Amino acid sequence: MDITTKNTEAPPPTEPPTEAEQKRAARGATRPGDRIFLGLSRGSGILLLVIMAAIAVFLTYRASLAISKDDANFLTTFEWNTGILPPKFGIAVLAFGTIVSSIVAMVIAVPIAVAIALFLTHYAPRKLSGPIGYVIDLLAAVPSIVYGLWGALILVPQMDGLFGWLNDYLGWTGIFSWEGGAPRSMLTVGILLAIMILPVITNVSREVFRQAPQMIEEAALALGATRWEVIRMAVLPFGRSGVISASMLGLGRALGETMAVATVLSPTFDIQASLLDPGGGTFAQNIASKFGEATEFGRDALIASGLVLFVITLLVNGAARAIIARRKEYSGANA
Repeated sequence: MDITTKNTEAPPPTEPPTEAEQKRAARGATRPGDRIFLGLSRGSGILLLVIMAAIAVFLTYRASLAISKDDANFLTTFEWNTGILPPKFGIAVLAFGTIVSSIVAMVIAVPIAVAIALFLTHYAPRKLSGPIGYVIDLLAAVPSIVYGLWGALILVPQMDGLFGWLNDYLGWTGIFSWEGGAPRSMLTVGILLAIMILPVITNVSREVFRQAPQMIEEAALALGATRWEVIRMAVLPFGRSGVISASMLGLGRALGETMAVATVLSPTFDIQASLLDPGGGTFAQNIASKFGEATEFGRDALIASGLVLFVITLLVNGAARAIIARRKEYSGANA
């Protein structure tokens, strides 16, 4: 009986890849389809940068035409008169109103959004968290003008009681003093903006909290920690940068909101010390209300104010991007 022996010889060594093959592998485009997709994605990114640069150049050019003829200080003037000779206009009131209303919105919306996100991810049963999350998603899809109409017809008439309470107990601060009148003020605008940005912050925070490491949470529970201690020691530290990024995304929307603010606010070109007194204005509201009837020079002046808003929005988005880059482990790629 013949016995065949198994060939145990080692396979011949393979030749190392050439330098060209290494470069192609590093680029990740070794097939025609990969090269096409790489070209399309790279072209899309370049096109986006070109569009952003074109917008910046257009705004800068038109703004320079208006600012060069401005007889007042563009940054500090409390006036907007583009129809007189020489024209006098400035963004002091608009910058103040935009920043104050956005801060009020953030102070109200961020704690509520984080609390809702924690409730949906760590407290609510699945049968309840699903419908609530669906309703929150629907709030994000409501148009701005609908929020504005609701604010003008429903929210503003109901603010008298809150304004009176704030005046009685906190009026001594000066920030919450109220002398009567329609409550079409920065506080009302801030509350409306808080309702509008609440779904954005809640949705992003919810996804961040869901990606917290389960092993760390289970280990804390095994050591005897309560649910709140698990959230405080494991979930919140992990999702801190994500919550900050979500808050900045909401801030970006609050800064640029137009129709809702224009519908609710009674605009005036003065700065009120109290958040309850009517008056003030924002960049987007001023552009929306004056652009239709403005002359060519007036539109250039409005574009100049839009350039300032454009820069502020870029700074906010850049700060959010920097925070995301500092900590990437909450992204879905590492879940």
